[in-house]
Amino acid sequence: YHILALICRQVSAKLLWLKTHWIASAEAKKLEDASTYLSLPSTKIELEEKGHSATGKSMQNLGSCTISKDSFQISTLVCSTKLTQNVDLLGLLKWRSNTNLLQQNLKQLMKVDGGEVVKFLQDTLDALFNIMMENSESETFDTLVFDALVFIIGLIADRKFQHFNPVLETYIKKHFSATLAYTKLTKVLKTYVDNAEKCGITDQLFKAMKALEYIFKFIVRSRILFNQLYENKGEADFRESLLQLFKSINEMMSSISDQTVIVKVCALQVSILTLLLHPKPQTVNRTVISMGRDSELIVSDFLMETFIMFKNLIGKNVYPFDWVIMNMMQNKVFLRAINQYADMLNKKFLDQANFELQLWNNYFHLAVAFLTQESLQLENFSSAKRAKILNKYGDMRRQIGFEIRDMWYNLGQHKIKFIPEMVGPILEMTLIPETELRKATIPIFFDMMQCEFHSTRSFQMFEKEIITKLDHEVEGGRGDEQYKVLFDKILLEHCRKHKYLAKSGETFVKLVVRLMERLLDYRTIMHDENKENHMSCTVNVLNFYKEIEREEMYIRYLYKLCDLHKECDNYTEAAYTLLLHAKLLKWSEEACAAHLTQRDGYQAATQGQLKDQLYQEIIHYFDKGKMWEEAIALGKELAEQYENEMFDYEQLSELLRKQAQFYENIVKVIRPKPDYFAVGYYGQGFPTFIRNKVFIYRGKEYERREDFEARLLTQFPNAEKMKTTSPPGDDIKNSSGQYIQCFTVKPKLDLPSKFHRPVSEQIVSFYRVNEVQRFEYSRPVRKGEKNPDNEFANMWIERTIYVTAYKLPGILRWFEVKSVEISPLENAIETMQLTNDKINNMVQQHLNDPNLPINPLSMLLNGIVDPAVMGGFTNYEKAFFTEKYMHEHPEDHDKIEKLKDLIAWQIPFLAEGIRIHGEKVTEALRPFHERMEACFKQLKDKVEKQYGARAVVSYLLAFCFLNMWNFSKLQATYISLLQKTERIHLLEKIHMHSTHPALLGRRMALQGAVVAVVCPWHLGSAGNSGVSPHPLLQRFLARLGIIRSTPC
Repeated sequence: YHILALICRQVSAKLLWLKTHWIASAEAKKLEDASTYLSLPSTKIELEEKGHSATGKSMQNLGSCTISKDSFQISTLVCSTKLTQNVDLLGLLKWRSNTNLLQQNLKQLMKVDGGEVVKFLQDTLDALFNIMMENSESETFDTLVFDALVFIIGLIADRKFQHFNPVLETYIKKHFSATLAYTKLTKVLKTYVDNAEKCGITDQLFKAMKALEYIFKFIVRSRILFNQLYENKGEADFRESLLQLFKSINEMMSSISDQTVIVKVCALQVSILTLLLHPKPQTVNRTVISMGRDSELIVSDFLMETFIMFKNLIGKNVYPFDWVIMNMMQNKVFLRAINQYADMLNKKFLDQANFELQLWNNYFHLAVAFLTQESLQLENFSSAKRAKILNKYGDMRRQIGFEIRDMWYNLGQHKIKFIPEMVGPILEMTLIPETELRKATIPIFFDMMQCEFHSTRSFQMFEKEIITKLDHEVEGGRGDEQYKVLFDKILLEHCRKHKYLAKSGETFVKLVVRLMERLLDYRTIMHDENKENHMSCTVNVLNFYKEIEREEMYIRYLYKLCDLHKECDNYTEAAYTLLLHAKLLKWSEEACAAHLTQRDGYQAATQGQLKDQLYQEIIHYFDKGKMWEEAIALGKELAEQYENEMFDYEQLSELLRKQAQFYENIVKVIRPKPDYFAVGYYGQGFPTFIRNKVFIYRGKEYERREDFEARLLTQFPNAEKMKTTSPPGDDIKNSSGQYIQCFTVKPKLDLPSKFHRPVSEQIVSFYRVNEVQRFEYSRPVRKGEKNPDNEFANMWIERTIYVTAYKLPGILRWFEVKSVEISPLENAIETMQLTNDKINNMVQQHLNDPNLPINPLSMLLNGIVDPAVMGGFTNYEKAFFTEKYMHEHPEDHDKIEKLKDLIAWQIPFLAEGIRIHGEKVTEALRPFHERMEACFKQLKDKVEKQYGARAVVSYLLAFCFLNMWNFSKLQATYISLLQKTERIHLLEKIHMHSTHPALLGRRMALQGAVVAVVCPWHLGSAGNSGVSPHPLLQRFLARLGIIRSTPC
C-alpha cells in the first residue's frame, strides 16, 4: 500500500488547523497516474459532501483507491524570535518602506502586547532612534518617538518584564549610537514639564517621570558619543539646556496645582538624598565589625587573593599534562568561578566611585593566562582526543575570550587606564589559533586605538607596545598567515569607517602587516640549517625597525646578525654589522640608555665609552677579515679621540702599533681578489624574501663559480640550474618549481683620485673589488641569421649594469639588485633608430593615404624640430660626443659614429615630413607650420655642418626594400632620379641589412630590388662590354646569387 501525501489544493495555501484527514491506499501501478488520487476527498467534511459515509464499514471503495477508517489530524503553531507576526510592530520596524504611515505606526506601537515588544527590544529601539535622527531637522515625530520610548521603558519596569532590565542597560552601553538624541529628548521632556498643568499632558508626564532614570541615561550616553565624535563641541549649549530643564522641573515641583500632585510624587521617588557632608570618626575595629558580607573592601580583598591563587594554580600545572580529564575538570571549575567573579566586578567595581584598577587588571591577566594555558590548546591534541574534549567541554578558550571582550567593552571611560599595559595580554589572546575567537577579539585593538586617540589625539603608545609585543610573540611561535590576513581585514574595515582614524589607522595596519610578514619569514627559517636565509630574514627585520625608528629593536637584531656572521667566520660582515650600532653613538659623556648596551660584555656608562669598545671590536674583526684599509680608517678616528679628547696615550700607542702592522700587511700579504656572482631565484617554490629576485654575491677566497654554484644547489637540492643568462619569462617565474641562474659579474667603479698616478698594484687592488655597488655583465647576442663564412659577422655585445641596494662588502655577503641598466649609448642609438622609424612610417602612411588627419604628424615633427619642446638630441651630444667620453670609452667609437649617422639621417626624414605637412596644413595653422619650418632650417644647417648631408630618396627606398617590398609608381620615379653616388649608398644600405630575418625566403624580392636600382646604373655588365662591375655591386650580386646574365 501507499500512503498518499496531503495535497493542499487551495490556491491561497492556507494552513489546515485540526482537520481530520483520511488515509487512502492503492496499488503501486495505479498510483503512476496522478488523476486517480488527486480528486479524492482529503478531509471528513469533503467525504460527507460527496455523499460518502464517514462511519460504518472499515473501508470504502472510491474508484481505484480505497479509503481506510484510519485518520490523522494536523495542528500548526508558528513562533519566531526574529520575525514578528504583529502587523503594528512590523509596520514600525519597516517604517522606511511607507513613511506615510509612520505617525500611525508610532501610535499603534503603544497598543502592541508587551511580550512582543520586549522580544524585539533592540530592533524597536533602533527604529525609534533612527526615526528621530533621520528627521533631525523636523520636530514632527519627536513627541511620538518620546512617548514610544517612555512606553517601552515602562514595560521594562513592569514586574513581568523586569528580567529585560540588563538587556536595556546593555543596549544603552553598547548598541545605542544616536549622537544627537540628547537634544530631542531634553527638548520634549522640558515641553512636557512646562505644560504639566494642561489637560491631557499630566498622564503622559507621569509616565515620563517614572521613566526618568533611563531617559537621562539615554541623554547622557548620547552626549558622550557626540563628544567622542566632535570633541566636546556645543558643551555650553548642552549645559544650558540641562539647566533650563532642571529649572522647569523646580517650577513644576513648586506648583500648587492639583493636577501636578501625582507627577510631583513620582518625581520625588527618583530623587537622590543629599549625602552627609560631615564624616563621623570611629575606630577601625568597629568599622570592620560593622561591615556586612557584601562590603566592597571585603569583596575586593577576596577577589584579589582568589585571582592571584588561580593564576598560580594555572601556571604551575597541578596535574600532569597527560591527565586530560583532571585538567579539564579543573579548567571547567576555573571558568565557572571566573565568570561569577566577572559579574561581581561589573556590579560592584565598575562605577567611578568604586572602580579598582588593580583588581580589574588582575582579572584580565588571570583570564588571559587561563585562555593561553597549554592544556586548552586543542590543536596540539590528536583529532580523536580533540573531538572528545569539544563534545564534552566545548572550547573553553572561546568562552573565556568572549567574556574578556565583553568585560573590556564594559570598562567605558576606564579603558584608557589599561593602555598600553593590556596590549600584550590582549595580543597574546588574539594570537590563539581559533578563528572565531580571533574575529571576536581583534576589534579590541581598534577600540584601544580610539580610546588613546580621543585622549591624546594619537595612538603612539598603543602602536609602540603592539610592535614590541608582536616581535616577542611571533618569535616565540605564535601567529600565522591566517592571523595576518584577519588582522589586516578586520582593522582596516574599522579604521576606514572612522572619521579621524581612516588615514592614520590604515597606515598603522599596513605597517603591522609588513612587520608580521618579515617576522613570520624570520621564524620560519630561524632553526634552518641554511644560515644565509637566516641572515637575509634578519636583515629584512632590522631594516624594517630602522625605517620606523625603533632603535632598541633595530639594535637587538643587529646583534643577532653579528652572531650569525661569527658562526660562519664572516668577520668582515660582522664588523660592518657592529659598525651600524657604533654609528648610532656619539663621542660624548651622554649617559648610555639601557637598550644601547644589549651585550653583557660591554661595561660602559657613557656613549663615548661604548663607542670606544665597539670600535676596538670592529677593528679586530676587520683585521681577521683582511680589510686593513677599513681598520685603518676607524683607527684614525679612534686615535683622534685618544690623542685630543681622552688623552689616553697608552691606548693611542697600542692602536698606532696595530695600524703600522695593518699598513705592512697591505704591502706584504697577498689577498686573493673575491669574485662576484649574480644569482637569480626564479619560481614560486622559493621563500618570499628571495622569490623572483636577483642578488649579487661576494664569493669567498679562491671560490670559483663552479664551487659557488655547487654550494647554492646544496642549499636548494630541488632547484634546477638555468643554462642561459638572459632574464627568464613569466612561465618560469610563475611556475611552482625552483630555478637558479648564476653567472660571474665584474665590479664597476672608479678608483679614488689619489691613485691616478702610478701606485703599487698591491695597494690599488683592494679598491678594485671593494666598496662597490655597480656590477657589469657582458654577453654576446646574435642578431640575424648565422653567417657560415663568418660566424662573428653578426655577433653583438649586450652590456648590463646591475646596481645593488648597498655596497659590497657590507652587513651581508650579498645584496639584492635594485636596478638594471643597459649601456646608455646603446639606449641612445636604439632611441634614435626608433624615432627615425616612427617618422618614416608616418611619412609612408601619408604618402599612401592623403586623407589621413594631420594632427599626429604635426605633434611628432614639432616635438623633434622645436628644441623648446623636447630638447632634440642635444643631450646625446653633451653625453657622448665629448673628448672626455671618447678618451674614457675608446671601445665605443663605432657606436658613436653610428649615433652620428642616425642623427644625420633624421634630417631627410624630417624634410619629407615637413613637405607633406606644408601641402596639407590649413590656413589657420600656417603660422605654426612656418615656425616649424624655421626651426627645421636651423636644425638642418647645424646637423649637415657637423655630421654631413644625407639623401632622403635613397634612404626611403632602402626602408621600402627592406620592409615593404612594394614597388609603386612613386618609388619607380624616385629610382629614376637617383644619381650614381646615391645608388652606391643605397646598395650599401641594402647590403648592410641583407641578413635581416625579414629577408628569409624573400631572395627573389631582394633581387628585384637590387635590379631596380642598378639597371640604369652603367657601371658595366659582365656579359657585354667586358667592363668589370663596381666591386660593391660585384660582391653583392654574388651574395644574392644573381647570375652575370641578369638583364641590365
